[in-house]
Amino acid sequence: MRVLFLLLFLYASLFAFSDDFIEMSDTKVANGKTALIEFKNKKGLEYKTVLVSNKEFEIFPTPLDAEKSYALIPFSYYEKLGKKELEVKYREGKQEKRKSLTINVISGLYAKEEIVVDSKKVNPKSKAVQKRISQEYKEAMQIYGTVTPKSYISKPFILPLESKITSAFGKARVYNGSLKGYHSGTDFRAPIGTPIIAANDAEVALVKKRFYSGGTVLLNHGQGVYTCYFHMSQFKVKKGDIVKRGDVLGLSGQSGRVTGPHLHFSARINGVQVDPLQLVQLINTKLLQGN
Repeated sequence: MRVLFLLLFLYASLFAFSDDFIEMSDTKVANGKTALIEFKNKKGLEYKTVLVSNKEFEIFPTPLDAEKSYALIPFSYYEKLGKKELEVKYREGKQEKRKSLTINVISGLYAKEEIVVDSKKVNPKSKAVQKRISQEYKEAMQIYGTVTPKSYISKPFILPLESKITSAFGKARVYNGSLKGYHSGTDFRAPIGTPIIAANDAEVALVKKRFYSGGTVLLNHGQGVYTCYFHMSQFKVKKGDIVKRGDVLGLSGQSGRVTGPHLHFSARINGVQVDPLQLVQLINTKLLQGN
């Protein structure tokens, strides 16, 4: 009888974390896109992190809903396809516990596009330029990898401008006949001098002219979420500024590696590049529930 009681106790402890307290945006997600996990807050239960492929993602209080917490789980464009195990770490009372979830990473079925640009922008030979590119990359990755606990998001995201999309996220990029990766954001048609606005409230994390992305502004929306605005001709903000949704960040241009004037809009979560429009839609329709 004592053995039976012990087994029942262990079974109850193992499954005490009911699925009723967890809601996933979807059980499958394409490479390059983001999944959302929401948790109903419960007295005595403290959510910690979600472990995915040896990388931990923090669980934060949900904006506008004190009864929930959430985690955004980004999947790289290069993520191996197939089922992934997600391990939720939480504390119940004084006990550290874990619960496993499963998500299926599927192919985004991205297309290819051929682009012809100045050869100096494809394979720069100058050691000085190579050093500059390396330094700019390290600087950006250090910013993207910084997860600040404060969130500036209290309202839905908007697009940085209303214009025709000329190139979608995920297209394989073939520069001058050489495959150089994939399109890491969404391009909007923007004649030189078009005002570019902040997609949401944020702190300005970087304002700089860079080799590949040209005039660049990076916004930190908090809790690991960043949006990026490339190829600008003028800046209207500086690093450290607090901007509101709709504030003008600068003017569009054709700086950096481009074939013509436009805005490249992209997003990162915990350093992982993701489809910015899918992220915006996910946050607006799921996390903020249209508020």
